Amino acid sequence: MTSPLPTPAAKGATWAVAARIFIPALWLGLIIGISFIEAPLKFTAPGITIPLGLGIGRRVFFAMNMVEVLFFIALLAGSIKRGVDKMWGWGVGAVGLLLLIKTVAIRPGLSARTDAVLAGSSESGSLWHYAYIGVEFFLFIALAALLVMATKRWVRITSR
Repeated sequence: MTSPLPTPAAKGATWAVAARIFIPALWLGLIIGISFIEAPLKFTAPGITIPLGLGIGRRVFFAMNMVEVLFFIALLAGSIKRGVDKMWGWGVGAVGLLLLIKTVAIRPGLSARTDAVLAGSSESGSLWHYAYIGVEFFLFIALAALLVMATKRWVRITSR
């Protein structure tokens, strides 16, 4: 019976295995906590006005986006270190593309919309919000798929 522990040569890549499991899990938790729970509830809290909620949201989502970029870099590094099969490569590529769309295309539109609302020249709500929610949903699905793939691979390796 062989040990499920990595061989000395493979020990250097154990961080990469951990990254392939823990980064998607942590990222999913971030999306659930911020996008799916905090953001909708923020505007129902007593005393939170639209300008105050938008100001808080702007800071929270900027910080979240920076963490997501770091998560993606770590996920990419772990993928390169560990080796990439076709499905994993497509999954990481999809996550990267969705993060790029969210960061480069949608967040600037949301920021301009927030500026307009805060200046009083527009009402709240826009298509940018729906685009963000849609991209966030697909990012959630892609990260969940990566987590399932990584966990299945880990279970398969450790059960040998």
